[in-house]
Amino acid sequence: MPDQRPYAALLAKGEDRRQRILTATQRLVTRHGWRGITLGQIAREAGVSPAGLLHHFESKEQLLHAALDARDTYDDTQVDRSADIVDQLQRVANRFREAPELVGMFGVLLMENLDPAAPLHDRLTGRYRAARESVAEKIREGQRAGIYRTDLDPAVKAVEIVAFITGMETAWLLDPSIPLAEVFREYTGSLVRELSLPHDPR
Repeated sequence: MPDQRPYAALLAKGEDRRQRILTATQRLVTRHGWRGITLGQIAREAGVSPAGLLHHFESKEQLLHAALDARDTYDDTQVDRSADIVDQLQRVANRFREAPELVGMFGVLLMENLDPAAPLHDRLTGRYRAARESVAEKIREGQRAGIYRTDLDPAVKAVEIVAFITGMETAWLLDPSIPLAEVFREYTGSLVRELSLPHDPR
């Protein structure tokens, strides 16, 4: 049987190079925006040749989508879909500490793609709507279970909650020294009080 170790080592090396490119992209987008960087800059930041970068990503747009895919994958691994909306919100603050480049990149890309003609506008709009609907459904689940008040509109409340997260990302980009844990704790506490039924002991 042929020795598979050289091939496995080659694959591992390629995956390491690909990850370095994605990490460099996230870092540079956070600092300079997507429009302010080139593939050559990304290659230098990642410590690879331009040809090495193009081996993994054929275009700047493909690399951009891959960097967002990495953020989406991270989010999917962190979310506990069985938890209620308050518990999920409390976990969001961890993302700022554990993956600051992903938070920074997403915030910058969001601002750069407000124009409907921008390359990521449709993707980011779809993601925003999906997040909003996911939050609204969590509130509906709480209402059906008799945990949350039924006189609140889940769709409207979901807009507020998603706006809070987006706003916190922007505020943190402007000033990373803001007390994230305290702000999230205060907001989730007020959210519990607003969502809960009057007799709920929480």
